[in-house]
Amino acid sequence: MASEWVVSGNNSEFELRRKLKYFFMNPCEKYRTRGRKPWKLTLQLIKITIITIQFVWFGLSNEMNVIFRGENLTSFKHLFLKNYQERKGIYALYMKQEVHAHIDYIIMRYLTLRSVTVGNHAFQRINGTDTPLILCQRFYTPENISPENQTLSIDPNVQTECVYIYSTKPFNITDFTLDFKRLLSLEVRMKIKAINLQTVRHDELPDCYNFGVTVVFDNSAHSGRIKVSLHSGVQISVCAHADISGSNAVSHFLLMVLLDLLVIMVCSLSLVLCTRSVIAGMRLLTEYAEFISVKWGKSLSSLERMEFINGWNILIIISDTLTVTASTLKICILAKVLSNYTICSILLGTATLLVWIGVLRYLGFFQKYNILILTMRAALPSALRFSLCAVMIYLSYCFCGWIVLGPHHENFRTFHTTAYCLLSMINGDEVYSTFTKLRERSALVWSFSRFYIYSFVSIFTYMVLSLFIAIITDTYDLIKKQDGQVFSDLQKFMTEYRDAPAPETDTDARAK
Repeated sequence: MASEWVVSGNNSEFELRRKLKYFFMNPCEKYRTRGRKPWKLTLQLIKITIITIQFVWFGLSNEMNVIFRGENLTSFKHLFLKNYQERKGIYALYMKQEVHAHIDYIIMRYLTLRSVTVGNHAFQRINGTDTPLILCQRFYTPENISPENQTLSIDPNVQTECVYIYSTKPFNITDFTLDFKRLLSLEVRMKIKAINLQTVRHDELPDCYNFGVTVVFDNSAHSGRIKVSLHSGVQISVCAHADISGSNAVSHFLLMVLLDLLVIMVCSLSLVLCTRSVIAGMRLLTEYAEFISVKWGKSLSSLERMEFINGWNILIIISDTLTVTASTLKICILAKVLSNYTICSILLGTATLLVWIGVLRYLGFFQKYNILILTMRAALPSALRFSLCAVMIYLSYCFCGWIVLGPHHENFRTFHTTAYCLLSMINGDEVYSTFTKLRERSALVWSFSRFYIYSFVSIFTYMVLSLFIAIITDTYDLIKKQDGQVFSDLQKFMTEYRDAPAPETDTDARAK
């Protein structure tokens, strides 16, 4: 190949410049130069449209699922937690009689569920038999615990004991004994079925839900306070028999599946075209690097090599991969093979985010918008370096606040809550409430909290944010003075090619 460059001389250099110039043209420039229709651009616009339609329909369906699950969780709390009220804070018990009364209350509500609930709830049945309510306690191995003498002898091994309560068999709660000194936790587990009928109004097949309800009495701290919480897992399945007269649910189901298949086909085609463009760029990079090495005896830097990797194509490849995966999961959810909306939502939401970010590429064809995009790209390295330094300062304040103020303020009780509180302080949301809650503490803690909060707000609100904005502003002014034109060595090499491109050959790099 090296001898080819020497023998061919200017012709090879002219050919390389021609291919480079054509490779880095946008679809509009290629159309004006050779009349090549922007098929890939058209495909991307079609893809954005159908993905957005798919996303909106999935969002509406997911919304009904989330609302139904959330309202059922609230219903279960009111059904099975004695004297439950919608409130903030921890639902807790403090006396043995309260614990026994709450357990008995849960059992009675479960056994009389059909007659007390206003929803379409029922027991889960297996082989014609109602599934039992399961009562499990976890406790330390029997040893001697004597708080009055401040002595203890305990085996840290944990034992589990469960009893099963059937609706058709009598059960005496006194047969289930609790040793609160050794008790770690108590769980009450139930299986409850329900049908989501609100989907019928939207021409969708109704979903049958299997709820796994668990009430947890947490005594792991042994502080005299047993925290009570209710959790609910769910499995969604196809109803055994659903006869809906006058409904278009089946047609709606087929339409959704066809849309998902169309999205998969379009994204797969887009994925192939963008992958081909990336491969063509790598081949052209190899050819250009060899030419530079032979003619000028130097190698390309990492930044120069990155110019051949079109970031927009990489973005499209990632979004297409996520969309194909999410659409496949969505078909499985429609067929009730899977019931996990969360993974599908994350994949589809991320894919839609990347697809719409990709619209910036086409706005870059216009000069005014291109300046903004160039500013973002040029300021990114400096902004990342600056952000790394800011994160170090932020983490130092998080660790300090967690250790010093954690014992005195609930917003600093854990590292995560400390990070959330400080992030809110940057926006000015938690400053006043933090001051007022620390007012009743000792003078030393009060003084330290003032210095801590004042210094944090001053550094991040007035210094860090201002400097971050200044980095972007300076980059914008610099690019604006250059009229949006930033020339690298590669671009200078291509600008020497002034003649019209020759007819396209098989060796031309593919369109981006």
